[in-house]
Amino acid sequence: MRGSLTAGTPREFERFVTDSADQLLRAAYLMAGNLAEAEDLTQETLLRVARRWHRVRIMDHPTAYARRILVNLAIDGAEERANRAGELGVPGGAPVLEQADSRAERALLAIDAHTDLARVLASLSPRQRAIIILRYWADLRETDVAEILGCSVGTVKSTTSRGLARLREVLAASASDHHSHARDTRATS
Repeated sequence: MRGSLTAGTPREFERFVTDSADQLLRAAYLMAGNLAEAEDLTQETLLRVARRWHRVRIMDHPTAYARRILVNLAIDGAEERANRAGELGVPGGAPVLEQADSRAERALLAIDAHTDLARVLASLSPRQRAIIILRYWADLRETDVAEILGCSVGTVKSTTSRGLARLREVLAASASDHHSHARDTRATS
């Protein structure tokens, strides 16, 4: 990493981290569905940005560059994370309030209030999840998402369509299960 922060002050990089870390962490959490994995993805992203800081600092949109790294790490490592979680018997992730890192806890409280969102997003493929998050959470245009993922706008459109259809299926099944459980609860009361 020698020389990575020499072109530009360490304070510039620290300011970049301060300004972008929470946003990257939230996106990572939505993509990984697990706080520990999200923290690891965010840390690795910031490490890779630091290694290239001399080039990144002069970019028009350094956060977009960091987001691209994050998305690629999340997609490329999704299968490995799923296998590791399965081998270890790790559930989808502990609630945020059980975590020791108070900064991460504060950054993710709003998301933790919507754990169903994380569960539903986890039902998507890593690429679908990344596209849905970038389009609707990060509010990026299709062309921006295509550039980040290195694919065509048509691929973004079709993957978005399939991802939204899958989300509708999962949400409908979840709502049906919830209504069925509520009926059963009232019947036994």
